[in-house]
Parts: sequence; structure tokens; C-alpha cells
Amino acid sequence: MNETCRRLEGQVALVTGASRGIGRSIAIRLAQEGAYVLVHFATRQAGAESVVRHIIDHGGQGQAIGADLSTMDGIYALFSKVDAAVRKHKQEGKLDILVNNAGIGQVLSLEETTEESFEDVMRINVKAPLFVTQQAVSRLRDGGCIINISSFVTRVASPGVFAYSMTKGAMDTFTKLLAKELGSRQIRVNAIQPGIINTEMNAGTLTNPQGQAYAAGLSVMNRWGEPEDVADIAAFLASADSRWMTGQCLDASGGSHL
Repeated sequence: MNETCRRLEGQVALVTGASRGIGRSIAIRLAQEGAYVLVHFATRQAGAESVVRHIIDHGGQGQAIGADLSTMDGIYALFSKVDAAVRKHKQEGKLDILVNNAGIGQVLSLEETTEESFEDVMRINVKAPLFVTQQAVSRLRDGGCIINISSFVTRVASPGVFAYSMTKGAMDTFTKLLAKELGSRQIRVNAIQPGIINTEMNAGTLTNPQGQAYAAGLSVMNRWGEPEDVADIAAFLASADSRWMTGQCLDASGGSHL
């Protein structure tokens, strides 16, 4: 761990969907900054435990917490575990940072979208962060922060991602509403809008030369993004360095579609 830059020393962070991809990198980065990180997983326990081992091996602290966010019972179960972990780590029992990262991708045209597929993506990408946040707000200390993971598809008409784009548009609106709602408590709420990132969700695009050329060509920097690109932004938003920022949706697409 980098001892010269530990802006989150003594804080506790909950990162949902942190067993892989962007969530994994955010969890590792926040731990590098000194946070005790609760690494949430739904079904990928081995992946979450691997993240925790990485954090501990590099001098950080954290633990894996499993819960199904598709149901209210699962969300209640998550916070029962969060409460126990936070009380054990901090005397006052308050959470400092919530990262709403858990989500599913969905590439379906308007014609291909079914009621079931629409409800699936809305349940995980919109309903879950809404009620996770509802449960988290009373547990967040004044002066804490919430980071929502959105997407650059909210400003780009991307073919074949109708319902998914709608869910991320909802997250942007949610971010602004929360920022206004929680401002009196000095709780900052911001969103990150990644472009094409090298994760399993985009494996179909980035495993062939044509897809790689397409992804790189979208950015003015002529490359696709890495999870660490997003994690570094999350670390900034979680820290006091972003103390005068709230209600913002930060594009993290490398200038895609400019």
C-alpha cells in the first residue's frame, strides 16, 4: 500500500458488486487509501474473497459480505452484516462511504426487449441501489459520501442497449435527487459514467480485433478504459479532495463520442 496517500484512513466503505470488474478495482483502490472495505458479492463468493486476500496481502483491511440485492430480504440481510462489521471496526458504528456499483449489462434491441428482461435489469440496476441507499442513509455519518456507477450511454444513443440505458439515466437522476436531499448533512453524492471498460461485461467486444478497434476508436485517446481508470476517480470522490462537489455525473469514457 502507498503510505504517502491514505486519504480514507479510519473510514469504512461498502462497495456493492465488488467481486470483479470495476467494483473489484474500486474496493482495492479505497483500501489502498486506508479504508476498511466491505466487499459485497451476490453469488461470486470466491471472487470476493480473492479481492479481500489481495487487499490484505497489500497491507489493507476488508472483508467479504454476501447478499442477494434482487429482494428486500436480501438487502435487509446485507445491512445486518454491514452493521456487525462496522460496529466491530468502529466504535460509533457509522458507515462512511457507499459505492452503488452492483449491476447487470443487457444488450437487447427494442424489439428483443421483453417484460421479463426489462424487469430483470430494472430490479438490479435501479431498484437495488434505491433500497440499498435507503438502508444506508441512516447508517452514513454526516460528511460521508455516496458514489453511483452510471454509464456514458446516458449521453450517447447506443444501439441495442435500450433498457440498460434507461436504468443508467435513472441513476443520474437519483444522484442529483440524493445530493439535494442529503446536502444538509454534508453528504456528497456523485456518479461516474464509464465508457467501454475492459471487464467481463465487455468481453465480447474486446476479445476480437474488430471490437478492439471499435472500442479504442471511440476515445480521443485511442484506447479503451481499464477498471483502474474508474477506481482512481472513485478514490477522488470518496476523499475530502472532492469536498465541494456533489450532484455531479462525471464522464469517464476517455472523451468517447466527442
